[in-house]
Amino acid sequence: MVISSIDMKDGHVVQLKNGKDLVLQRDDADALISEFDRFGEVAIIDLDAALRNTDEKGNTPNTKLLKSLLRKGNVRVGGGIRDVKKARELISLGAEKVIIGSAAWNANRKSDSDPILNVEFLEELVNAIGKQRVIISVDAINGKIAVKGWTETVDISLVEGAREAEKYASELLFTCVEKEGCMQGTDMDMCRQLRDAVKCRVVAAGGVNTVEQIVALERMGCDVQLGMALYTGAVSLKDSFIGCLDWEKVDGMIPVIAQSTAGEVLMMGYSNREAVEKTIDTGKLTFYSRTRKALWTKGETSNHWLDVKKLRVDCDRDTILAIVEPNGGACHTGSWTCFGAEPDAKSNMERLYSTIAERFANPRPGSYTATLNDERVREKVEEEAEEICEAEGKDEVIWEAADLLYFVSVLMYKEGVTWQDVYNELDRRHKK
Repeated sequence: MVISSIDMKDGHVVQLKNGKDLVLQRDDADALISEFDRFGEVAIIDLDAALRNTDEKGNTPNTKLLKSLLRKGNVRVGGGIRDVKKARELISLGAEKVIIGSAAWNANRKSDSDPILNVEFLEELVNAIGKQRVIISVDAINGKIAVKGWTETVDISLVEGAREAEKYASELLFTCVEKEGCMQGTDMDMCRQLRDAVKCRVVAAGGVNTVEQIVALERMGCDVQLGMALYTGAVSLKDSFIGCLDWEKVDGMIPVIAQSTAGEVLMMGYSNREAVEKTIDTGKLTFYSRTRKALWTKGETSNHWLDVKKLRVDCDRDTILAIVEPNGGACHTGSWTCFGAEPDAKSNMERLYSTIAERFANPRPGSYTATLNDERVREKVEEEAEEICEAEGKDEVIWEAADLLYFVSVLMYKEGVTWQDVYNELDRRHKK
């Protein structure tokens, strides 16, 4: 599958040829990550950090933009990560994985008896954040490992380096530097050698310029990190996503699981290529009816649409997980989910928040929520906080907690804070 890349330099989104020459520059990072995250993971690369263009605090012209993007998708971050403290900070800010480049290698290696890798650093890193969060770059120029923003090579072959790097990483990111940004295709033989040499996940980058090559790399067992081909329109994420699915294995009919943004499994159906295309084009989950032999978009008769936020595939590329925002019950019986008989959704903080938002947007006669102004809701939070502290016994605590959470949700809505924002902050603290 495709991992879309957002490379940053001097505070802009850029694409460079061979890592040096500026080819294009944009300033729409928020729109890019919103689109890219619909189809899969996103790589954010701080090129200034890779080139050591930093101030005394280690910040670059991209730092502010980088931090703003970290919680807007399934993000991995690379560029100039040279110490464990920096890696831990990026994970705490929302990065799911970090990409380690030059710092992974023993640049002072003088003989074959010297270690290939910076073992001390990598062991400390794995102990701090876990091997599953570590990606090591095995970028190469003419088959030799490239470091320092691709400005130098070390006397370590790609395959030799990859076999050692695999011990400390869940993934290897291979960039064929001489092909990077050239739009002439990548070195397929080198990708195949790398894939055959290691067991971990391999992501190829540099020069990939057609859907056909993306699919060929997928069949080889490699994912693709894509930049220039996306920005120039040579390759579409839609075509790449559909092309990488294993249609032969599922006989042209792929299972699609609908899951709410709150994590609830809602329903399962089957989609052919045309149905997946329509899902992507309309943003509404569409299936293929095997009984009627026709496409059907969920909600076309009930208005209970499933608005698609992102699409993910499983490791075998034969099942799609659609993360959706439901508009009413997903089941034809009226139930919230096809895997339960209850007519309504189970209560959760997102559902409460949505109800509060609806009450303010469309006030109903007698709606208490719509009467709560900023001053009154703060008074109620203070009042309910005091009451839960004075509550005695399980039942009283439950009752008062429900009241407090309701008023806290109203206050959050008025301040433009969502429960996901709160979850993100809790996650950040957990990862410190």
